[in-house]
Amino acid sequence: MFQIGLILEGKTPPDNRVALTPTQCAQLMQHYPDMRIIAEPSPRRCFTDDEYRAAGVTIQDDMSACDVLLGIKEVPIDKLIPGKTYCFFSHTRKKQPYNKKLMQALIEKQIRMIDYEALTYDDGQRILGFGFFAGVVGAHNGLLAYGKRYDLYHLKAAHECHDMSAMMHQYEDAYLPPVKIAVTGSGRVTTGILEIMQAWNIKSVEPEDFLANEYDYPVYTLLKGAALYEHKVNKTYNRNDFHAHPEQYNCKFLPFAQAADILMNGIYWQEKIPRLFEKEDAKNENFRLRVIADITCDLDGSVPLNLGASTIADPVYGYNRTTDSKAAPFQNDGQIVDIMAVDNLPNELPRDASEHFGSHIIKYILPEMLLQESKILDRATICANGKLSSYFEYLSDYAYE
Repeated sequence: MFQIGLILEGKTPPDNRVALTPTQCAQLMQHYPDMRIIAEPSPRRCFTDDEYRAAGVTIQDDMSACDVLLGIKEVPIDKLIPGKTYCFFSHTRKKQPYNKKLMQALIEKQIRMIDYEALTYDDGQRILGFGFFAGVVGAHNGLLAYGKRYDLYHLKAAHECHDMSAMMHQYEDAYLPPVKIAVTGSGRVTTGILEIMQAWNIKSVEPEDFLANEYDYPVYTLLKGAALYEHKVNKTYNRNDFHAHPEQYNCKFLPFAQAADILMNGIYWQEKIPRLFEKEDAKNENFRLRVIADITCDLDGSVPLNLGASTIADPVYGYNRTTDSKAAPFQNDGQIVDIMAVDNLPNELPRDASEHFGSHIIKYILPEMLLQESKILDRATICANGKLSSYFEYLSDYAYE
């Protein structure tokens, strides 16, 4: 008997997503007669305990018999069961200071920690993630903010809708004037943004046309790779070289900040990668952006006007580009840029996001768990049996200190 446990989310604020939906649990147990799924009782999941019971899932507090425990966010240290295999987003791979004690507890309790973020194909591409729904909700919030700022239309927030379909149904009655939207990125987040662009029937145009023309209908342009970065010396772009030496590149975004009304930012960013623009650029009278959905949400990162994460309940704040300070949002004031910077966007559509996530676990990860050996799981194992795995030895000073 192979037993899977769905653990109670204990992080504050609580997350209501799940690793497997009730329907997926029922399908798994039907397909694998020797599999049992147990769920800790939870008042917070987007699917109720009764929905899991109806699917044949056992609801109980005792998870000690489970072979693997699936969660979403970090597990509180006092809830960790020694010697078990856990899967969740541990947020330890970058030596995050706030999770140092968690990392050390995983070692001390001899837990096998499989981090979802480290589950990759042989070429390094991630297998699991919620990025698509971050893009969907972030783009929705960006257009919601624009409509509210100019009193054009009024949309419900994603978390006020039953699901993604209900959220998108609102667009049928919303009129978007001829705005120009710059979209950045090339990963799952950007795929989600483009889903919303299509749902609104916003026309795609090439970057050079976006800069040169005005339109009598809403348009967007997608900026990635060579359209966004160029080498400081030879003015070319090479993807591998850029990722190896991003500090040797300039960002070409500033002209788009002077041509676009809305920015949907979906790029991956780290400190050595040049920002899209600088705060001084935002003070220029030619700076046109009035709404920025900073979906990747790095404090003072690729969007330097990000003054910190906002919340699902209060997703938008104003940025006064003259005083470099927060202001009330939704003012028709040229000095105020509205910033959407929620850092847990997929939690607004938890049922859709969970179903998508669980389908990938079933298709790509669960079969690996049933094998005696798995390179995919080995690469994602941060620690086991009281020590770091060979892939994560760089965490030694963080894990053993």
